Amino acid sequence: MPDRILVLYGSYRSDRAGIRLAEYVTRRLAARGADVRLVDARQIGLPMLDRMYKEYPPGEAPAAMEALAGQIRSADGFVFVAGEYNWGVQPGLKNLTDHFLEEWFWRPAGIVSYSAGRIAGARSNLHWHGTLSEMGMVVISSTVTVGSITHTLDEAGEPLGEAGTFLEKSFSRFADDLAWWTEAARAQRQRKAPPY
Repeated sequence: MPDRILVLYGSYRSDRAGIRLAEYVTRRLAARGADVRLVDARQIGLPMLDRMYKEYPPGEAPAAMEALAGQIRSADGFVFVAGEYNWGVQPGLKNLTDHFLEEWFWRPAGIVSYSAGRIAGARSNLHWHGTLSEMGMVVISSTVTVGSITHTLDEAGEPLGEAGTFLEKSFSRFADDLAWWTEAARAQRQRKAPPY
């Protein structure tokens, strides 16, 4: 059975370049045999957080939220493609993530970060590590950081030059790490029910 992975992306900007990275991650995981879906916060269009999914009476959550809750519950693992905004997290991705809680539990998450500068989203990556851990996910130790997207991936999301070569190398290790934790977590959930 292939790993079911959700790739989550949260930019709402009109000229967003990070979508290239989200699509790259999605394609590369699919090429490795995963059943992978890209969840684009802008397309899902959840409102600013007022009520979490679990706070709605059964059957009364907005349709987009209900559908996404089902996708999250059925996933084996997650990849968060996280832009860095002013040394912090991307608001669209954070808003999407915060609508759910228990749906994330007991599955691994990986972080692929980016920013326009040379730090490559490392500060956002660090913030997300703590946030996802608090939300019940096992955050894998491998990460991918990308500086300038337009110097790393072309418009079709294919690697460019030295930066693209580095991305390919780091992504391979990241994907191996995610696959190992995905298999381990799935086996453990089958062996023993989570404690809560």
